[in-house]
Amino acid sequence: MIKTMTSKSNEIKRLTTPLKIKEFKAYDNEGELLKCSETLSDVRFMIEPKENILNDNEIIQYAPQSKSASKIRLKNGIKNLQDILLIHESLIWALGLYYVILISISIPVLYFKNMIGIYLVLALIISPVIYLYYIINLKNYTKIKAKKENKKIKQKKTTEQTSTEEIQEVESLKKYEKEIYNLKVLFDVKQEVVRDLIKKRFEPPQITYDKFISLIDSCHKIFYSQYDGVENIIKLAADDSPKVQNEINNKINIMKKIINQIEDLTNELVININSSQESEQDVSNLLDDMGNLIESVKKY
Repeated sequence: MIKTMTSKSNEIKRLTTPLKIKEFKAYDNEGELLKCSETLSDVRFMIEPKENILNDNEIIQYAPQSKSASKIRLKNGIKNLQDILLIHESLIWALGLYYVILISISIPVLYFKNMIGIYLVLALIISPVIYLYYIINLKNYTKIKAKKENKKIKQKKTTEQTSTEEIQEVESLKKYEKEIYNLKVLFDVKQEVVRDLIKKRFEPPQITYDKFISLIDSCHKIFYSQYDGVENIIKLAADDSPKVQNEINNKINIMKKIINQIEDLTNELVININSSQESEQDVSNLLDDMGNLIESVKKY
C-alpha cells in the first residue's frame, strides 16, 4: 500500500512539475524527452500519465491536457472537438495527403471520362467523410463506457448485501475522504516542487531563502491541521447535518486556497528562475502574498 501511494505521488509530481526546456526540446522532471503534439489550432509538449497508476478522475485533475484525459472525457460523454483532434492528431495531415494524391489520380480519369473510374473516385472521396463522421460521433466513444457501466450495475445488484440506509450513511460520512486524500497528495507534490525551486533560486544560506521556507512550513502546518480536522469530523460525526457539512467544506476550501497560493508561487519562481537578478520589490511581493495567505487562513 505504501509503495502504491509513493508511486502515485511520484507520478503526480511528474505530471505537475513545470517542464524543463533545453535547446527547443522539453523534458519532464525525470529527464524524459517529451513528444510535441500538433493539431490545426495548437502546438504543445504534453506529459502523458503512465498506465495503471492514476484513476480516471486523477488523470483529469493532474493531466487535463493529455491524450489520456481527452479519451476519458469522450468516454464520459463530454463532446469536445479539440479532444477528438488531439486523439487523432495525425488524421488531418493524412487526409490532406490522401486527397492530394486522389486529385492527381482523378485528373486522367475525368479527362478520358471513364465511368467506372469516376464511380471509384467518388467512392474514394466519400469514404474518408464517412470515417470522419464515425470519429466525430460521440456515441462511438460512449458505447464502451456504457457496456462497462452496465456490467458494474449487474455486479453490484448481485453482490449488494448492505441496506439502503447503511449505504447512504457511509456515503454521507465517507464521500469527502477521497477528495481530501487527493488534495493531500497534490499539496505534498506542490510543496516539494516549490521547496526545490526556492533552494535553486535563493541558494542557502540567504535571508530570503529562510523567509520563504518558513512561510512554506507555516502553510504545511495549517494545511495538515485542516486535513486532520476533516478526518476527525468524518470519523466522529454522528450525522450529516448542515453544520457538519459546512465545517468540512470550510476546511477543504482552506486546503484548496493554500494549494493555489503554493502553485502561484511556483509559477512566479519558474518565470524568474533564469533571471540574473530579481528586484527586491518582486521578492517582497512574493513574501507578502504568502504572509497574507497565512494570516487570512488563521482568521477562519
